[in-house]
Parts: sequence; C-alpha cells; structure tokens
Amino acid sequence: MTQSSALPLPPPRERRRLREAASLTRAQLASRVGVTSETVRGWETGRATPRGRKGEKYARLLDSLGDEAEMTPPQDGAVDADTPEPVPRAAVSPRTAKARRKAAANDRKRPPAAKDRGRGPVTVPDHSRAPLPHGHHVILTERRRTTPPRRPDDAITALTPDQAFDALYAFCAPALVRQTYLLTGRRELARESVERAFQIAWQRWPEVARDRDPAGWVRAVAYEYALSPWHRLRPRHRHPEPPPPDAFDRALMDTLLKLPPSYRRTLVLYDGVGLGLPETAAETEASIRAAGNRLAHAREAVAERLPELTDPETLHWRLVELASTERLRAAKPPVVRKAGERRARFWTRAAIAFTVALIGTTALTVRTAPTRYEPPVPAGETVQGVPPPVAPGPLSDSEQELRAKLRKEEQKGPDRLLPQLR
Repeated sequence: MTQSSALPLPPPRERRRLREAASLTRAQLASRVGVTSETVRGWETGRATPRGRKGEKYARLLDSLGDEAEMTPPQDGAVDADTPEPVPRAAVSPRTAKARRKAAANDRKRPPAAKDRGRGPVTVPDHSRAPLPHGHHVILTERRRTTPPRRPDDAITALTPDQAFDALYAFCAPALVRQTYLLTGRRELARESVERAFQIAWQRWPEVARDRDPAGWVRAVAYEYALSPWHRLRPRHRHPEPPPPDAFDRALMDTLLKLPPSYRRTLVLYDGVGLGLPETAAETEASIRAAGNRLAHAREAVAERLPELTDPETLHWRLVELASTERLRAAKPPVVRKAGERRARFWTRAAIAFTVALIGTTALTVRTAPTRYEPPVPAGETVQGVPPPVAPGPLSDSEQELRAKLRKEEQKGPDRLLPQLR
C-alpha cells in the first residue's frame, strides 16, 4: 500500500512554476524522478496525485528547486517540451521544410502580447517566448505562459468581463478555426462552430472565467458542434465545398474525412494541437487506452493511404500546412459577443412568449370546461313496426269535390262559425 510523501506538496500551478523557474522541461524533470513526462503533466495539472517513493522524490526535488529559486531569480524562456532533446527524424520533403521555415519566420515577426490580465483564471499567455519543438504553437494552437500566475484579486480588477472575453477570443479563435476545419473540411462550418462555441461561453461566462482551462472548454464545445450529425440535414451542407488546390492536400483531407469522427478528433488533438494522451482522452471522454487505440488506428489509416506521413512529426507539419493554406479568419470579438447576446435575448423572449401562451391556454380551458357531469348521448336503436311516411300524391275524385266545396264557402261570418246541415 502506497503512502503520500512526507514533505508537503505545493499546489499544481506552483509545481509547474518551480519547474519553469529552474529552466527544466517536463521530460528532464521526469528523468530525475524516474517517471514519464505524461505523469509529470498529470501532477502539474492536478489530474493525478504523486504517491509512494516517486512522490517523495518528486516532493524533495520541488523543495530543492524552491530553495534554488529563492537564491537565484527566475529566468524566462524555459522551453516547455514533452521530449528532452529532439531526436533525429526521417528526411522530410522540401515542402514541409519550407512550411517550417515560414512558420518560424512568422513567429519571430509576431509582436509580444499584452500583459496577463485575465479575469479569474482567464489569462492571455505570453507570446514572447521562442517557438516550441515540432511547431505545435505556430498554427494549430497557442503558447502557454511561463510567468507565475497572478493573484485572483489583481486579475479581477485588471479586466472587465467584456475585455477578458475579447482577449480569450482573440487568442484562441484563429487557431481554433483551423483546427475545426481539419475536423469538418468545411470553411463556413468551421467559422460557425467557433463563433457558436464562444457565444455559449459568453452566456456562461462566470463558469468559463473560473475554469482551469478556458481555451479547452471552448475547444470542446466547438468540436462537439462541428461534429454534430445534424448538420447533414441542412440544405447548404448537401453540396460539397471546393477542395484544397494542392493534390496532396486534397488527398490528406479526404483521408481525414473518411476516418470516424472520434478517430479524427483524437488525431487532430494529439498530432495537430499537441495535447498529451491523458488530456486527449479527457477531452474526447474516453479512457487513455481507448484514446491510444484510436490514435494508432488513425495513424495506420493515414499511413496506408499516404505512406510519406508515417512519421508523426511529418504528419503534424502536413496538418499545419493544410490548415494554414486556407487563410481562414475569425470574426471580430465584439461581433461574436453581440451576436451571442442577441441570440440569448431572442430565445429568452421566445421562452417567455411560449410560457404566456401556455398559461393563456390553460386559463381558457379552465374557464370553458364543464363543471358538472354530462352523460354521453347513447347510440341510436332500431324501432320495429313504424309505418313508413306517405309521400304526397294525386287527389281522388271525392277529394277534389271536397276541395271545390270548401273554396266556394265564405271565409268569414257566422255561417263559417256555425255550419248548417244540408
């Protein structure tokens, strides 16, 4: 039976801050403790708790890192990678190398982002760091900050809810539109999914603002909306959109769209966005083993049709290139926020109108309903022996004489009242 470490462990965010202050990657710290980088990721995100001998060793290492941080000032620019050193890869094509150089040049030209001023846990990561290995933070995702988290009081007073939402949208929406395009292969649906996800986030902003990963919350909603099977019933989705101009990009997009939605989502999250396997499993609501099997089958399907994408790094850069060639752009943050407010007002008024109509119908029913029991009318019965009605016909001679006599008599007078016998 394992026991917790004797030394007290700092909170998950403090564990990551201590590692980054010492300029250590997850893989380097994991090699010191004797675990994998995924285990360290789980410890730093709070998904797992260090226990046993490994937990004690991890606690002692953090304690030593804390002592070193007190003696030396923290250094910025610590690289947050999952592998200790880049290993030699297979030779890549000139097209992929050109995409890497272009992404690195764009990253160097990008100006530093504003200071971290999120509302609650909503933060805008610093863009002034060097690009991470494999280019995961160039096109399909965003950088993570390395500065220590600010106090909640300072964060709340720094930005209003509108400003915090606009900062989160400006930071996540461009990359999220590209990711959604890889899932659906439709440009308009990708934009619509991202805008719809942010509109829902704005409606639930108190919940999203205090979430541990607001970007992941919005990404999960956008993916669910984009992969909804009800879109196939819409008239505009019955006609396919123009494919990418490049033949290889068309083949890659066709291969992605032929994968099951769960496999496609796992492949984009792991090889495109760069999430770890536990985070990918959590976001797709699957176990780690199921997520690993989905990823393996998706890679096999892609490699079977496109053998040059057997290398995961080459596959990542192809996904980056495919998403970046479409030049997808998201709407402005105020436009999305106001559209969400209009949608919320519309559905609120519709709900109020429906409630009023239901109350009126109920009141009318109560007013016009009978207050006593009225027995139902019984079914008709057949009556025997009744002669049929006689239809009018021609008069006989005696009847004609009687009619002529009656017409000759006076219509008024006592004779009419007192008939005489003749």
